[in-house]
Amino acid sequence: MTAPAGHDLPGTPVFDGRASRRGLRMNKLFMSLRSAESRERFAADERAYCEEFRLTPEQERAVLERDWQAMVDLGGSIFYIYKLAMMDGLSMQYLGGVFSGMSEQDFRAALMAGGRTDV
Repeated sequence: MTAPAGHDLPGTPVFDGRASRRGLRMNKLFMSLRSAESRERFAADERAYCEEFRLTPEQERAVLERDWQAMVDLGGSIFYIYKLAMMDGLSMQYLGGVFSGMSEQDFRAALMAGGRTDV
């Protein structure tokens, strides 16, 4: 995914219309996890639940393996991906650590100290 003109952010995925279209089915799956019934169905058979949403093979692999970066690269919105992370008992700070190459603890400490200063 490349940044639009004027938004040169090396290493930063841009969630734009193109990414949204690419990740539409995956994001719909994530959004469905708002309901208890859907969470129960997903937990009972994750692969079958992914098949209901007709994910691409790459998207299905990313979801089943909890490859958070791949989900973003395949058009997932972090706000929707977080719904899956919550099912696994993971925090937004955990995901922030994953996406910035830090541990959850280091990421949290960086936030408490006023943010990262290495960028």
